Amino acid sequence: MTERAGPPQKSDSVRALTRGLAILRHVNAVGEARPGEIARALSLPRPTVYRLLETLEEAGYVVFSGSANLVRVTRLAASLGDGSAQTTELCQAATPLFAEYGARLVWPLDLTVYDNAAMVIQETTHGRSPLSIDRAMIGYRLPVLRTSAGRAYLAFCPEEERALIIAHLRRLGDPADMPFLEPLRLQRMLDETRARGVALRDAGEFRPQTASIAVPVCLQGNVLGCVSMIWIRTAMSASKALDSFAAPLGEIAARLEQRLAA
Repeated sequence: MTERAGPPQKSDSVRALTRGLAILRHVNAVGEARPGEIARALSLPRPTVYRLLETLEEAGYVVFSGSANLVRVTRLAASLGDGSAQTTELCQAATPLFAEYGARLVWPLDLTVYDNAAMVIQETTHGRSPLSIDRAMIGYRLPVLRTSAGRAYLAFCPEEERALIIAHLRRLGDPADMPFLEPLRLQRMLDETRARGVALRDAGEFRPQTASIAVPVCLQGNVLGCVSMIWIRTAMSASKALDSFAAPLGEIAARLEQRLAA
């Protein structure tokens, strides 16, 4: 009498596929994550997560940040979440440009996107710039009204979106924001930013030791993100920064727009 075979065992390949899909869903849901965070969230061993991420990266479904140990989904996984994929595509396009222009400009560069009343740093050269006084800036949330990135976003985003953001900031009621929400001051800032084509922060309104300029990255009438350059206020005047660096920032934004449009 032959013994009845037991239930079929899940093969290693099926287990790996299941875990890989779980990782992909998790990264898509949170937008970006570090391998260690994924391992904790899914109760998986870190070596397994790294191995599966390498496979997903080789297949084109995820990509590691060029400046931090963060992983994001790619456009190939856009059907799982268009917003996250679009940000990933923007970051992928920015990585080589930041390497190219960061070496030329020396002062640190940031790529930020708008998220729930803040500009969030997605890519940066702070870690590579010898003139940076900041480190570990990926994921840092910047105020909208008191940074050049936020001002660039507000000035160039569609009118309906701008009205919603401003109303949201008023409801949040951050005391530091209230002077900049005064209607005449706000309108003057928007008008000046549009006239220059570049947003400026140079009055110590956020980090007193630094100043910054920023330009928007636009596609089909929407602002996808902003590119900023930060410098130490005592090292250079705002007028000098605008004269010397506004054009290179504009080049970065234009090249990003071309790559995203293609």
